[in-house]
Amino acid sequence: MSLQSVKDFFSDRNIHIDIIEMNVSTATVALAAAAHGVEPGQIAKTLAFKLSDGRSILVVAKGDARIDNKKFKDTFGKGKMLGLEEVAVLTGHPVGGVCPFGLATPLPVFLDVSLQAYDEVIPAAGSVNSAVKISPELMLQITQGQWVDVCQNPN
Repeated sequence: MSLQSVKDFFSDRNIHIDIIEMNVSTATVALAAAAHGVEPGQIAKTLAFKLSDGRSILVVAKGDARIDNKKFKDTFGKGKMLGLEEVAVLTGHPVGGVCPFGLATPLPVFLDVSLQAYDEVIPAAGSVNSAVKISPELMLQITQGQWVDVCQNPN
């Protein structure tokens, strides 16, 4: 159902993006990078957080980026990552297939500036073996997202 919700999301918006379905798991950044033949940073991981004000949000960042707790708190206030079951219920996507498209619950989407290092990134597409190739700018546009700077700077 989750992969279908992503297909429906694109179809409903007349967005023509091919969904890549693999015969292997792409549920982790390392697995996805290996399957797509790219560096881990080019995988766009989607993280779900619950903020202290009760809101849930998604943050999409490059695959090898880590959340900077101070930047996160300065941007959103206190927050914590959601547990596996909460993520699956909230997004409608299984962990390993979470993406900012075709969500079960409408959620604010924030894209970390780390994604701007690439012309094209590869987020999951609602299942543990699917993905899309998309520019960060198009992802921002179709998710009605906002740019944020909440990841650690690379060394």
